[in-house]
Amino acid sequence: MSLTNESQFMLMFRAQPCENPLEKRSAIQGKPFSGWAMIDSGASSIFINESIVRDFQLFKKKLDKPRRLKVIDGREIDSGRVEHYVTFNLKIFEHEEEVDAYVVNVGNHDLVLGMAWLKRHNPAIDWDKKSLVFSSRYCSENCLHASPIVKSGEPDLEIAATSELPTRYSEFSKIFTEEEISPLPPHRPYDCEITLKPDAVPRHGPIYSLGPREDEELRKTVTKQLEAGLIRPSKSPMASPVIFVKKKNGSLQMCIDYRKLNDMTVKNVYPLPRSNDLIEKLRGAKIFSKFDLKWGYNLVQIKEGDEWKTAFKTRYGLFEYLVMPFGLTNAPATFQHFMNDIFRDILDVYVIIYLDDILVFSKNEEDHEKHVREVLSRLQKHNLYCNLAKCFFSVKEIDYLGLIVSPEGIRVDPAKVVKAIDWSIPTKVVQVQEFVGFCNFYRTFIKDYSRIAAPLFNLTRKNHPWEWTEECATAFEQLKEALRSAPVLIIPDISKQFFLECDASDFATGAILSQFSEDDRLHPVAFLSKAMTPAERNYDIYHKELLAIVKALKEWRHLLEGTSLPVQIITDHKNLEPFKASKDLRGRLARGMNTDLWGGGESRALLDPALFIAAIEPDEVLDDRIRDAYFQDERISHIIEALQHSSKVKNWHWDDGLLMFKNKIYVPNDDSIRKDILASRHDNMAAGHPGQFRTLELVNWKYYWKSLKKTVTSYVSNCESCIRNKHSNQVPPGLLNPIELPLRPWDHINYDLITGLPESEGFDAILTVVDRMSRMVHFIPTTSKATAVDVANLFVTYVWKLHGLPSKTISDRGPQFNSAFLKQLYKRLDIKPSLSTAFRPQTDGLAERLNQVVEIYLRHYVAYKQDDWVGILPMAEFAYNNSVNSSTNQTPFYACYGFHPRFSVGAQLDESVPHANERADQLKL
Repeated sequence: MSLTNESQFMLMFRAQPCENPLEKRSAIQGKPFSGWAMIDSGASSIFINESIVRDFQLFKKKLDKPRRLKVIDGREIDSGRVEHYVTFNLKIFEHEEEVDAYVVNVGNHDLVLGMAWLKRHNPAIDWDKKSLVFSSRYCSENCLHASPIVKSGEPDLEIAATSELPTRYSEFSKIFTEEEISPLPPHRPYDCEITLKPDAVPRHGPIYSLGPREDEELRKTVTKQLEAGLIRPSKSPMASPVIFVKKKNGSLQMCIDYRKLNDMTVKNVYPLPRSNDLIEKLRGAKIFSKFDLKWGYNLVQIKEGDEWKTAFKTRYGLFEYLVMPFGLTNAPATFQHFMNDIFRDILDVYVIIYLDDILVFSKNEEDHEKHVREVLSRLQKHNLYCNLAKCFFSVKEIDYLGLIVSPEGIRVDPAKVVKAIDWSIPTKVVQVQEFVGFCNFYRTFIKDYSRIAAPLFNLTRKNHPWEWTEECATAFEQLKEALRSAPVLIIPDISKQFFLECDASDFATGAILSQFSEDDRLHPVAFLSKAMTPAERNYDIYHKELLAIVKALKEWRHLLEGTSLPVQIITDHKNLEPFKASKDLRGRLARGMNTDLWGGGESRALLDPALFIAAIEPDEVLDDRIRDAYFQDERISHIIEALQHSSKVKNWHWDDGLLMFKNKIYVPNDDSIRKDILASRHDNMAAGHPGQFRTLELVNWKYYWKSLKKTVTSYVSNCESCIRNKHSNQVPPGLLNPIELPLRPWDHINYDLITGLPESEGFDAILTVVDRMSRMVHFIPTTSKATAVDVANLFVTYVWKLHGLPSKTISDRGPQFNSAFLKQLYKRLDIKPSLSTAFRPQTDGLAERLNQVVEIYLRHYVAYKQDDWVGILPMAEFAYNNSVNSSTNQTPFYACYGFHPRFSVGAQLDESVPHANERADQLKL
């Protein structure tokens, strides 16, 4: 026996274990499995990896006597002698047989088909096309059930595109026309409208030089489209050039370069569905049919009067389209709107649609035929046609949106895996970007994706020198292997319990969302991996572990909020055991969620500023929700309609898909969106539960809706935390003794010391410093035993370096502020101190009021032991300085610096561009 790595050839296989009648089967025994087989003429027999045998619990039979297994140089393999073999049905596309395979460690390969197998079947190998042809008599009589051709990398799916329409659907034969070019469709309400921006000037592009093949294809395409009535001669002042792209089969496709036209077109913001949202609708489906619309966009006409804008120039003349061509910026939105309206009442019930790909799914054959007939009848009614060669009827597995979908779940398309495995080592940055972009699509299948791909991310950074290191090569190969061995992900079921396993490394967080499947085993639903920002990398391990939980809860909020069962969080960090995640994952983490956490260790409550920031819904996300909600708000339909027809409406305009009223974003009549905006400007740490006036100011900086003030008043007055932690400050009116006004910011300051606080990080007091002019504050943690020297040092460290020396200070008569040391220091620095009268806090009323504010703020957010307030002080300081002061009618920040700070948290950027994330983190709050 021998085994080498020479003359290798890879292909997909599927296997069905043979049962052992003497052994009781477990849940996984007897289940079919699939993997990669290596054709190796240097191997003497058939070998199966011992890991496959172990994972699928295949029944091992003992050999009469152990066999020696040698490699090419005559040495025995490291794993020793071969002692067992297994029997199973091997299926390679339609080629099926029962085989015996020796159990051995064959490295990264699942199965090795050696010389004995090759001699028996004598397949012809086309190395260029990567295909096998089984034509021997033995195969014809014993193994083949259909086509003898097997292509390397093709999945063993139980599907095949049909060449004939099933007889039960023969009445719909009109839909599956064999015509090469579409007829002119009728005008519909969904005709593609091309609205130009007000300042748009018609432009015409050049005629590109064409090769002989391109010129011949151009002539044929223009002739066919003229004869079919899809285009017509034009006298348009606008003209776009023609380009050609290669199809998968090598033929050429004529396209129009509409980039200049698209730049001046008002964008249609009708949304395209997210692929993962569509896949989640397939839960419980057992049978599928797929329909590929023929001619795609050409099934929709251009709106009458807009045809001239589609004009394109060729050596044969100037022409314009009557139907929607590929390349228009609004074509996808227009077509998706058209398809959604046709199938609106059955969307997500038993049909999902992404542009021209229609997937029908059902739980049984009887229902499926009814569902397919309903879909075909609607296609026929609306004169839509399908490409029969790309349609699939009543199959158990289907390729949809780049994934293989089956009753067991979803998996990576093996054809895409072959592409990844055959990917050459990159030699420049753009090739790395292409590979990372390819892997990004399948990142939900790859555990610890960000950690594995980190060296490749670093290589794509701007100004990063090109150096293909050993770490890069390892990451490259690990991603290939991760795709090759990617698991089947089950489709989430919100009626079952979710299990969330979270972990964090030095520079990335990871999570696995799982559920029990029908085999009573825990299966993954999805993997999540996020690279940490530079700021997050500075967290201690405790906070990194908790950050992993927060990111996972936010990523899968749409699933976890819908379940009635506790979400069990599994973590290997004991200190996180008592943490309870938020049920409203867009709001504060402090609200209780129906969540269990598995871990261990001493119980401790936790509220962390970084996690509060992470829990704020980014304004970019809110803005996306606002865009989607505009067309459900009937109150503004007339405004939208007028603006879409280029009419000017006073005080209203569009800006990046957002409807602006007096340069503020108009928020449509959607209670959930408005509530989340109010929560972001009132509840979170960066706001600090301000009063009605200050909350209104924070909202009004960016957003507007009718009765905004009334909504804010109602929200704040009913805030449970405010009711519990705030009390009235009203006192009877008395005589005023005004204090001298300062001439500039930080010229006059107030000091005070808050003592008697629970110890936190070694501190039990807060030194408050406030500028009397701008009302800007600094909250400095200290101890109640601080001396005058300590106070002076704190002043230099936290105040003087930022604002310089004041000319006057106001404080009480505490020993920290009234010592001989400070008196001499003030005299030398020409600072005039003013000390309050004993037992009369009115002298320093500003500081006394400030003390109440910071204490109220801390009560909102500290843990039940009240021992974590030091970490919250920076947020309290920001919240106060970013709130409008009733005395100045400005925020202290603006009064001091002349601009407003950025308030909200930016959306998470793609980790494949890490330098952008780093720059964003430098600019973040």
